[in-house]
Amino acid sequence: MPSYPPVQSVVRALSLLAEINRSDFTTVGDLHAATGLPKPTIVRLLETLIGAGYVHYDDRLRRYQVTAQTASLSAGFHGAPVLVEIARPWARALTREIKWPTAVCVLDRDAVTVKLSTIPDSPISPFHATIGQRLSLAARALGRAYLAFCPDDERRILVDLMKASPDAENRACTEAGLAAMIATVRRRGFAERDAEVEPRSSSTIAVPLMLGERVLGTFGVTFFRSAVATPEARSRIFYPLKEAAAGIEAELRARSDQDSRAR
Repeated sequence: MPSYPPVQSVVRALSLLAEINRSDFTTVGDLHAATGLPKPTIVRLLETLIGAGYVHYDDRLRRYQVTAQTASLSAGFHGAPVLVEIARPWARALTREIKWPTAVCVLDRDAVTVKLSTIPDSPISPFHATIGQRLSLAARALGRAYLAFCPDDERRILVDLMKASPDAENRACTEAGLAAMIATVRRRGFAERDAEVEPRSSSTIAVPLMLGERVLGTFGVTFFRSAVATPEARSRIFYPLKEAAAGIEAELRARSDQDSRAR
């Protein structure tokens, strides 16, 4: 719940801007019919948006339209923000189903970084918090899932970064070891945390989130090893994880197609 009630003037201005954006040109009357806002309120908000540079008034047509400055509102809304927005309801639903916490990561040079975690939604999480945590590509499930499924040319660059990495987990991995790990992950369809790294009481399995041939991020579940010790127990995590990942990927494709049509 928010700490304070929404500032209604801001809500109205944003809804008005969204409505103007839906058409090439619009009038005060059109906006009144679409939003139900009083016309004097609409005029004041329009003048504010014009002053801020987001709306233009055409004197000849006597109509309003958005300006190119509105594109700046989406300047950071790609990649990780879109992935997190789409993945969040799927991740929460998965935790409600299997109880274990889930995480979504994106690439961060020689590692992946946790951008979304459902630890607050899990009654049995092995960790208290992981947002912002960097996980190595060599040893951590969410990093391995990225490295194993990204395109070959990208993987070669990442391996070079890993060799020069300050992370001991990355530096300790040999080319033969990486090749074997990648082959195993691709054969299984999921990555698992190296059993030799801490904390050994827990483990993670992870899958990639793909858009075509590109890996946009990784999606994983963390659990106590002692509670998930059999193939049957693992399957009760893996198959719901794969199903949720497929749902996220379907929404990513739909969003990408929508953006392509808009361009």
